[in-house]
Amino acid sequence: MKVTQHIKRAKGKTLFSFEILPPRKGENVNGIFDAIDPLMEFNPPFIDVTYHREEYIYKQHDNGLLEKVTTRKRPGTVGICAAIMNKYGVDAVPHIICGGFNKEETENALIDLDFLGIDNVLVLRGDAIKSEGRFVPDPEGHSYATELMQQVLDLNQGKYLHEEVEMAKTNFSIGVAGYPEKHFEAPSLKSDMKYLKQKVDMGAEYIVTQMFFDNQKYFDFVEKCRKADINVPIIPGLKPLTTLNHSTILPSIFHVDLPDDLVDELDKCKDNKAAREVGIEWCIQQSKELMEAKVPCLHYYTMSKSSVIKQIAEKLF
Repeated sequence: MKVTQHIKRAKGKTLFSFEILPPRKGENVNGIFDAIDPLMEFNPPFIDVTYHREEYIYKQHDNGLLEKVTTRKRPGTVGICAAIMNKYGVDAVPHIICGGFNKEETENALIDLDFLGIDNVLVLRGDAIKSEGRFVPDPEGHSYATELMQQVLDLNQGKYLHEEVEMAKTNFSIGVAGYPEKHFEAPSLKSDMKYLKQKVDMGAEYIVTQMFFDNQKYFDFVEKCRKADINVPIIPGLKPLTTLNHSTILPSIFHVDLPDDLVDELDKCKDNKAAREVGIEWCIQQSKELMEAKVPCLHYYTMSKSSVIKQIAEKLF
């Protein structure tokens, strides 16, 4: 079932969903199940599974020379989606990204997902390689999420890369990312909003936001979207702080601001245990306010660690 159908069936009730990471290469699926099992009591109608691009490692040879080797540390998104649907009977929402994939690899992944009966994809440009300062697309891939989205839309119309006649149509519902504090590469929030509207006009059916810690940022973002005639569901993405260094790491990596009140509370913390308690309580209060505003769904970024999300969900669902 499509994400938008789940939202309609809820009839105004806020849904619970979350995102997981595929296990690192060499780990098995049981780690994923261990992360999902404690959260199933809250009846998530769908679970997101991230896709990860290639990374570079340097292998030293006996002669002392270094060889640059490409590796994927978290493969398996398609397989994880299949495992989730088979074990739990809930919809899996795979992320599809530009970086590190050419158009043919993307088409093959989408065909596999369609074979599995997956109805939803979250289309993203994706991040730059960690060792590079800027995003560099695959030479035979997509540079922008709009281009990737167009490929999905083409498949929905039966248009494949190398076929001259229309073939079987896929039926993917497309979600896209939204940034209440703007994408860090966008020159302005207005510019960012322009490209978001372009995606919705193309056919994106819902938006999932980047994490934020000030609900007013989300409410302002939704208001700007509605004024721009962006009327699809906007799902807030949330992540609780769990360590002291999250107060510096998360703003640095995800380009988000922390409210002064939250920073003041974290400054009082002597250790990670205290910071975790502050982060959990902050996220609970965020979630309650968002539920009172009747958001369609609360979407939690778990990093495949469910204990904190379980503590939060127990207070809400």
